[in-house]
Amino acid sequence: MRFSSSVAGVLSLLCSQAVAFSLRGRDLESFIAAERAIALQGVLNNIGPDGSQVAGAGNYIIASPSKEDPDYFFTWTRDAALTMQMIVDEFIFGNTALEKYIDEYIKAQAILQTVSNPSGSLLPSGLGLGEPKYLANGQRFNGAWGRPQRDGPALRAIALMTYSDWLLRNGQSAKARNIVWPVISNDLSYVGQYWNQTGFDLWEEVQGSSFFTVQNQHRSLVQGTKLARDLRVTCTGCDQAPQVLCFLQSFWNGKYIVSNTNTNIARTGLDGNSILGPISVFDIDAYCDSLTFQPCNSKSLANFKAVVDSFRTAYSINAGIPKNQGVAVGRYTEDVYYNGNPWYLITTAAAEFLYDAVAQWRARHVLYVDETSLAFFKDLYPDVVVRQYNSGNYNSPFEQIMRAVLAYADSFVAVAEKYTPASGALAEQFNRDTGVPLSARDLTWSYAAFVTMAERRAGQYPRSWNTRQAAAPPATCSASSTPGVYAPATAAGAPNVTIACQINVIFNVNASTYFGENVYIVGNTTELGEWNADVLNTALALSAGGYSAERPLWSVNTFLPAGESISYKLAV
Repeated sequence: MRFSSSVAGVLSLLCSQAVAFSLRGRDLESFIAAERAIALQGVLNNIGPDGSQVAGAGNYIIASPSKEDPDYFFTWTRDAALTMQMIVDEFIFGNTALEKYIDEYIKAQAILQTVSNPSGSLLPSGLGLGEPKYLANGQRFNGAWGRPQRDGPALRAIALMTYSDWLLRNGQSAKARNIVWPVISNDLSYVGQYWNQTGFDLWEEVQGSSFFTVQNQHRSLVQGTKLARDLRVTCTGCDQAPQVLCFLQSFWNGKYIVSNTNTNIARTGLDGNSILGPISVFDIDAYCDSLTFQPCNSKSLANFKAVVDSFRTAYSINAGIPKNQGVAVGRYTEDVYYNGNPWYLITTAAAEFLYDAVAQWRARHVLYVDETSLAFFKDLYPDVVVRQYNSGNYNSPFEQIMRAVLAYADSFVAVAEKYTPASGALAEQFNRDTGVPLSARDLTWSYAAFVTMAERRAGQYPRSWNTRQAAAPPATCSASSTPGVYAPATAAGAPNVTIACQINVIFNVNASTYFGENVYIVGNTTELGEWNADVLNTALALSAGGYSAERPLWSVNTFLPAGESISYKLAV
């Protein structure tokens, strides 16, 4: 038996080597076609309960099969929504077999909206919708985390509104109105009510105002305005769209987008956040001077150059690559997570950004180069000057610039290809010095990002989300808010939860701890983990945000049902 096992291992290695040769021996077009199929299947493998990589999961999109170093075996609202947006697009582009995943997602998210969690509950004020992640079976996660995260509701609404638009155009308005809209309505209410409050960014590290979050919040409210009108329903919160758009302008500092504001972190602000945002709100019908920071916008282009250039000297694997060629791109140069490395999903996002921009210029048949975007174009087409370029024949300056930008986009894909293993499996990161895959394996978001990049390169674009009709921002921004209206989406499968009186409870304890230790409350109620021995996932984690040498304070602010008697213990 040992001999057989050894032979099997050798055969597996040879097979992998053959795959490596077959993938990397092809041109980029063939690589993308092959990897796109692998990536889509990689996503489906991570969707419970039947996905081959996520045994034991509920009916949820799991971030990664990895259960240790790191443990990503959870469902994140943001990651799941971005993944579902890709699945919806693929379905609309013709892969009809994917509709069952969309229907299952609608029901699963309707249920998830009603799960009380450390951020709060659905009723009466929607606070629980800001919870970033849940256990793989859909139950609440009580562990220490960056809460709330306000991008999830906007992104989930966007994915479901894109599908609802398709339902409307295909004679299924009743399904869109009665089943899907109630889920969307909760999320849009949350956006309209809480958009002007700080939360944690998409990397779950910085509490403040996130460019990516605000950009998607604006899109969701604009898209919701149109869908509500088409369905003849009311969109509570959508009236806040102009104010959100006004606030979005504040992230531009005159040179680039500061990705996180209203925070005390000591960073430049250059962050992959500001590349992922424009591709998430990409609208093929948008004008390039749109205040939504479309990929073809001059400020977006200047920011793209600033972010990408910041990584040219950050990683050893980028050494010697000229400025007209793509490089490996990470989150931000100050990153220390796993020592700070390039991410597959951000590197392919850079390519997608450029494909989007070219598509928009060609759709408008014109390119305006101004002082803000000039440096971006100079790297790719040295003869460029500040002026208007109209579309023309193959040899026209317009077409030469388009081909230069497309070649630049392809070069980012080539970087991803270079560090993609023979199997086509995409992890979260790859090593900054060696290119070896790192962190969580088979990351769902990495796979989804590859598919959306491949869609754009193939000329597949989602329908417009109505940017041209979006209301203009006011002359003066205001930190306004519209109280939300929340209700369980029972027609979609949510339990008919009712309003329960909840009490805001703050636990404080002085506990001297060593670096790496955390403090938890475990008790007899659902909110406190029901004495579950799996303390890290089920107990309520306290925060050390107020910890000092003078006062070693650990604290947590949570909501508990009124009328309950609780017993609890503190655990380090």
